[in-house]
Amino acid sequence: MINLPPDRPEWNYEATIDRIEAIIDRVESGALPLEEVFQQFAIAAECLQECENFLTRGKEQMQLSIELLAAEPDF
Repeated sequence: MINLPPDRPEWNYEATIDRIEAIIDRVESGALPLEEVFQQFAIAAECLQECENFLTRGKEQMQLSIELLAAEPDF
């Protein structure tokens, strides 16, 4: 499965997106002190980077699979 960063085997793309959305909701609520907004922003940025890395790895794996299929001789 490609969605597991090596240092966090419990990582999940959908759960990470949910976490980002929850952070956005909390920040947009206006109820957080400014220091907490900055902390939550940093967490969201890290989560977004994890998602980007996941999507990049998936795309690379798909491209490799396509190349391998294209290179196979027709029987």
